[in-house]
Amino acid sequence: MAKNDVKLLGAWPSPFVLRARVALNIKSVKYEFLEETMAPKSELLLQSNPVYKKIPVLIHGDKPICESQVIVQYIDEAWTSGPSILPSDPCDRAIHRFWAVYLDETWFPTMKGLLAVQGEERKPLMDQLSEGIVLLEEAFGKCSKGKAFFGGDGIGFLDIVFGCFLGWLRVSEKITGLKLLDEAKTPRLVKWAESFCADAAVKGIMPETNKLLEFARALAAKMREAPPKN
Repeated sequence: MAKNDVKLLGAWPSPFVLRARVALNIKSVKYEFLEETMAPKSELLLQSNPVYKKIPVLIHGDKPICESQVIVQYIDEAWTSGPSILPSDPCDRAIHRFWAVYLDETWFPTMKGLLAVQGEERKPLMDQLSEGIVLLEEAFGKCSKGKAFFGGDGIGFLDIVFGCFLGWLRVSEKITGLKLLDEAKTPRLVKWAESFCADAAVKGIMPETNKLLEFARALAAKMREAPPKN
């Protein structure tokens, strides 16, 4: 399929956009990346995702696909010639989806909350994140079955969902001075993170930590200046 038949609306700092890019790379799909500034949101974004008005949006031909987990699953089903992203076993697939929901609805919002607070207010959030990392270390042991990734020999669905948060995880570590991935507590995840970031599907598109840190500090300043919601 021609490159201009596949477009991705996104922004470089977004871990959710990164998921779609990794999935497309795994399937060797050529695509056009359309960088969104979000201020203001482009007409194409508003037309393509009128419900949430958020990135990422994958446009395949003239059909928009929204929400990062949905996009990754769509890519896996639409391009069957490349390596499979979701596990073939229904139970394994359900387990990957369970942890993906946990990451998006519980773990990452806690990490994002670190940007809005300072000092001692960060401690309970870091404790929650650390507890979550321990749970994910245990999940990795069960899902990977002794191999390099949650998906086994190659990057799978849960690898993409969690792995695309690694840039922000490193930013959180720099902001707080506390290690989330630790050789003593999470040795398997430390090794997994290195393997994920070194993979050819990820290596050229994972945001550079210091650049992301600069963006995060600017975002945090805006969040602290924003008036409280009623």
